[in-house]
Amino acid sequence: MHNIEPFYNWRHIYVSEEDERSPFYGRVYSEFEFSQTIYNYYIHPQWDEFGSRTLYLKVIMADYEEGYAIIELIGEWNDAIENDIMSLKREVIDKFEEYGIYKFILIAENVLNFHSSDREYYEEWYEEMMDNDGWVVLLNMPEQTQYEFRKAKLNRYLELVELDNWRIFKPYHLFKKIDEEQRKRLA
Repeated sequence: MHNIEPFYNWRHIYVSEEDERSPFYGRVYSEFEFSQTIYNYYIHPQWDEFGSRTLYLKVIMADYEEGYAIIELIGEWNDAIENDIMSLKREVIDKFEEYGIYKFILIAENVLNFHSSDREYYEEWYEEMMDNDGWVVLLNMPEQTQYEFRKAKLNRYLELVELDNWRIFKPYHLFKKIDEEQRKRLA
């Protein structure tokens, strides 16, 4: 797991630790010191901790004019023990909502497990998105993780989307493609 880095090809466009509105503003990273773990496995030091012991993230794009953020995730999404959705919602999502971001692309291809609990935070997040013409997409979640997510019926609140070649897009073009699909779906 220590070899899996957050997507870095957009760093010339956006860097979360340099964005004064980002919850990760001012963070300093080591390229050599591996200190964060998911269970007993070290992860790359560029991933950001937000209150979960098993799920980490990296904000790889936030566009305040267009009102969207792209966040890459890694680890185990565990609502049953860690209440990861609460930590994600309170520590990251709410901060972006303060600045008018209501459209979120969560890249979930490195979310290896999902354990559900209650739906409160998903319902709250969904209502906020609907009230503000927003949406939340989980992009490329692995099949076994999707199964658990669907089993808990959480795909009613966060849309599961597959797009294998998302890395070839510039952030704005990826957002526009997904936004167009979501507008059609919600219309």
